[in-house]
Amino acid sequence: MERQTKILAVAGKGGVGKTSVSAAFVRLLTESYPDARILAIDADPAIGLSTALGVEVKETLDDIRKSIITNVESGEQKAAIELLGEARFRIFDTMVEQQKFSFLAIGRPEAAGCYCKVNAYLKEVINLLSHDFDYVVIDGEAGIEQINRRVMEKVTHLILISDPSVKGTRVIDTIKGVADDLVMYERCGAIINRIEDMSMVPYIHVEGTEVLAYIGNDAKHQANDIQGRTVFDLPEDAPVIVGAKEALEKLDII
Repeated sequence: MERQTKILAVAGKGGVGKTSVSAAFVRLLTESYPDARILAIDADPAIGLSTALGVEVKETLDDIRKSIITNVESGEQKAAIELLGEARFRIFDTMVEQQKFSFLAIGRPEAAGCYCKVNAYLKEVINLLSHDFDYVVIDGEAGIEQINRRVMEKVTHLILISDPSVKGTRVIDTIKGVADDLVMYERCGAIINRIEDMSMVPYIHVEGTEVLAYIGNDAKHQANDIQGRTVFDLPEDAPVIVGAKEALEKLDII
């Protein structure tokens, strides 16, 4: 029986630590399954996941998209199936192999504030690559746009990240509500990150979503960032690693 690819999409409002948690997921998967095929997708135009994972990005998904469009516009007409095959080849050629995982960045489109085309392309890429990997971790852009546009339409696990603020938890409540209509996920859970005072946990409310982990402020992770180090340099007892592991265990992923 063919093994189902597990696709983990990480979403939430900006500034809540989505990228840190996504990077921790990638690290934990590489440690738990050293022989697995693991893909990390930086779907946030802020391009922070590459830094967290220690990856140097030379070509992005948007670069590939524009290159293929240029070929078509220059008269190199090809059937849609040929273009898709070319995209698949180019994507695998672009992927950075490091720390036993592959990496792909969405990139930053030239038109400021418009990511519609590359988001639509990303949706096709997720579908295209899902059978080539055992685990895919997607660090989504801040907010609800990629969920609303069905970019994450076929993920197996949706993980919503928030800080303890009411604004943050309301955002993930909204994302969950939209995802229930537009995303065919199997499991969904939340992680509450950057908690200053853990005694306040009982007062943090998330509607209709299981909270997978509560993560306190992480001084070790902050020091790691300042020193320009990656998630792989964090000690095993760093709160973000412990919390991410707890979440993956509750989701039966590790």
